[in-house]
Order: sequence, then C-alpha cells, then structure tokens
Amino acid sequence: MSTGIVHLVGAGPGEPDLVTLRARELITMAEVLLYDQLVHPELLKWCAEGCEVIYAGKTAGCHTLPQEEIEALLVKHAKAGKRVVRLKGGDPFIFGRGGEEARALAQAGVAFEIVPGVTAALAAGAYAGIPLTQRHTSSALVFLTGHEDPAKPVPTVDWRSYGALRHTTLAIYMGMGRLRHILAELIAGGLAPTTPAAVVQWASLGRPRSVAGTAATLADLVDQAGLAAPAIILVGDVVKNHTAIDWFEQLPLFGRRVAITRTRDQNSELRDKLEALGAEVLELPLIRVTKDVDKGALVEILAELGQYDWIVFTSANGVRFFFEEFFKGFPDVRSLGGLRFACVGAATAREIERHRLRVECQPVTATGESLADALIATGSLDSAKVIVVCGNLNRDTLVKKLAAARAIVDRLPLYRTECTDLANDPVAEDFRQHGADAILFASSSAVQSFIGQAKSLQLAKTAKRPLAGSIGPQTSETMKQVGMDIAFEAKKPSLDSLIEGLIKNLKAGR
Repeated sequence: MSTGIVHLVGAGPGEPDLVTLRARELITMAEVLLYDQLVHPELLKWCAEGCEVIYAGKTAGCHTLPQEEIEALLVKHAKAGKRVVRLKGGDPFIFGRGGEEARALAQAGVAFEIVPGVTAALAAGAYAGIPLTQRHTSSALVFLTGHEDPAKPVPTVDWRSYGALRHTTLAIYMGMGRLRHILAELIAGGLAPTTPAAVVQWASLGRPRSVAGTAATLADLVDQAGLAAPAIILVGDVVKNHTAIDWFEQLPLFGRRVAITRTRDQNSELRDKLEALGAEVLELPLIRVTKDVDKGALVEILAELGQYDWIVFTSANGVRFFFEEFFKGFPDVRSLGGLRFACVGAATAREIERHRLRVECQPVTATGESLADALIATGSLDSAKVIVVCGNLNRDTLVKKLAAARAIVDRLPLYRTECTDLANDPVAEDFRQHGADAILFASSSAVQSFIGQAKSLQLAKTAKRPLAGSIGPQTSETMKQVGMDIAFEAKKPSLDSLIEGLIKNLKAGR
C-alpha cells in the first residue's frame, strides 16, 4: 500500500489570486480535499477530475463535521494511501485549528506538510487602507480571537489587559458577536475611548465593506451599517490612515458583483479588468471549448501549407489548437512560409504574436463581417487561397464574403463549443442565492447556454436581479431572440467598451 500524506493548506483571505503557488499546485494534485466555509468556491475548480471533495465548514452554532471527525477523516484517507489537502481559510496556524489537526496527524503517524496562507487581518488592513504597523505610532501587532469556548471556566483573553497596551495595533478575529463587550472591556482596561477603531468585512473580495470610528462609537456605527461576520476588528492609531489611503473602496466597481459567462481560462482578461476596478467577479462557465479536429481537413491543409496566402482566426482557442497541431508535424515556425495572418480581437492577436508572428489584418470592430471587409480592402483576395480556422458554431458570413471576393476558402475545424452543466457548480449556487449587479455576455453561445440552464441558474426570491450586458450586435440579437432584456450593449465589440457600458449603467442606477 502506498503512503499517503496530508497537506494543511492556507487558502488565504478569500480572493483566489492571493493563494500561494504551492497551494494551487497541491489542490490540483489532491485525491481528497476537505475545505472550510470561507474557502472561495473558485479554488474547488482547480481539483482534478475524480478528486473527492468534502465540505467541513463551520459557522456560529453549526458545525458540518465535528473537529474530531475532521481529524479522523484526514487520518483515514492518508492511511489509505491518498494525497489529502485540508484547505483552511487564511492561514492554518492563525485561529484555524491547524495546530490541533497537525497534532492529531503526528499522533497517528501520518506524514503531513504545512502550507502558510495570507491571514485575514493582513488582507483587511491592505484593502481598507489601514497599515497594521506604523513608525512612531504602532510598533507592535497583536492577533486576538473574539471567539470564546463557552465550556472554558476562565476566558482565554483578558481584554482589559490588552486595553493597557500602548503603541500597539489589535487585530481581532471572530469578534463581531461580542464587539460591544470587547470594546467596553478594552476601555475599562485603560484604552482611550477616542482610540481609532474599524471593522473590515469580506476583505480582499470585491464586496469588502469597512466602518471606522473610535473605540467608543464603533459598535453603534457597525449596527447602523449592518456589518456582520466574517470581519476583522482593528483597534489602534493606524486606523487614522483609513480615509487617506482607502484605495480599494474608491474604485469604480467597488462593492459590485459581476457575473461573467465563461471560465477563467477563457476569460481571464475580462476578469482581470473587472477585478482591477474593484468588482467581485463570479465566473459562470456556461460554455466549454474543447479541441475537435477534422483530421482529414488538417492533413490536406498542412500538406499544402506553402500554397496558402492567408490564415484567418476568429478566436484565441483556434490559434492555440492550430499551433498545437502544427508543431506535431513541423519543428520550425518557418515552415509556415509566406502565410499571412488575420484575426478578430485583441486576445486572438496576442495569441498569434506569442509565436513572434505579425498580424497583418485585424479590424477595429471585432466581428467576422468586419474581418472579411478588412481582408477585402487589402486587395489581395482575388484567387488567393485562404484557411479559415473554425469551430462547430462559427457563422457562415465570413466564409461567404471571402468567397464572394473570389478567394479560394478552405475551412479547418479545430474546436467544439458546448454547453456546460452548472447544477452542482459552487459559483452557480452563489449566483442563485445572492444574484449579482450585472451579468456580461460575450458570445451568442453563452446566451443560449444561459437560457438552456435556466433551472440551474434560477435566482432565489431575495437574490439581486442583474443587469444584462452584451458585447455587440450579434450577441444582442441572440439575447432578443430568446426574450432576454438587454440593459446595455458595448459601443464597440471589445472588453473595454463592455466595461465602460457596465460602469455607466451601474452609476445611473438602472
């Protein structure tokens, strides 16, 4: 029997991009994964097919699995020879009970590894513009837990003793249920009532909220704002910097939930742009793009590659799949000969340019029709041989217009676009329960899949109904055909224009 191992892994404060490279590597390698309530659902998508995923989350008054049972599961699966990942919010050794689990593994003779993570207090300070230490004012930082085990005869934290500390920042975890009591005890211990204090909720995600006041006023301000767990309480002079350097809450999409309708691999550029503007992004993978090569067409075209004048791409997927097949038969990019490249969209152009190849024809408007017009305008199509790389859903307009311009056009089918099943997708569940401020559609196939999965995406009564945005006329036409309301359409079929429309409409309160 092979020897198993348990990896106690910090999942960071929430935002998937803040996990360590080691954490991501281990998630992809896991055979069994146990995760906590505050682990972002996007991380679960990194699991390999066949990985057993077990929810072990805890909320106030509700433990899905008792701690002893979690530890027993870790031991059981490791002794069965499995690679087990125990994914814990923040850092496993900072109020995460990672120490208890490590001791249980050691006592059972199970090999384990500790992978640190970004703890919530660090994210709370960074995203709220509150430096946790500051020269001249705060030379010490204390992490405290506001959660007390009711079975303890004596409380672990003597809050009054911490009230007597000077030049110190207090970062208090799990204290929202006892906020008023904690602040009163700190003041009773000598903390000045005027000491700056703040609460930061959902740090690092696109929905963080913060309230700042003083030790005397903070509890009332939090009640008025309706803030609740999960949140970090910060007490100390460093909170004075909150207003001056509160960079994240000033971003134009701060506090907005935006659903995008393709996977991270297919839409990383859109996600990155939205997150840079402060949005919380929900990825609903409505479509899946897979390689689906027409072997006959591929062999014929590659055998006569030197006779073609143009190769045309309408997606980055087509570029990737083409070069994967090309390099199976040709070791050198010079085998492309004098082939000229044309494409739609900046992302497709970048994928071509990765191979140190120049795109000679790219229309301003990212549509197949515009690309055909741009190629015709070059005056090079009469009797020219053209390869059009396509998928199963490509429209005929591009090919027909090129053929009408007397080009000899050969299709090269390389990929297939299919609808996914979101019934058990954790991000889709989040969308169903909470909704979003907006949902963005970048293709007709995503619209059709959205309608096809209406049951899997049906919003709860209390969920926010999102505005629907379209990237361009073709997508909008499909939305109209299926009876979907269009809140806005990008002025140009580009990601930047789509985001501009999103910001404008959200500001208008539509």
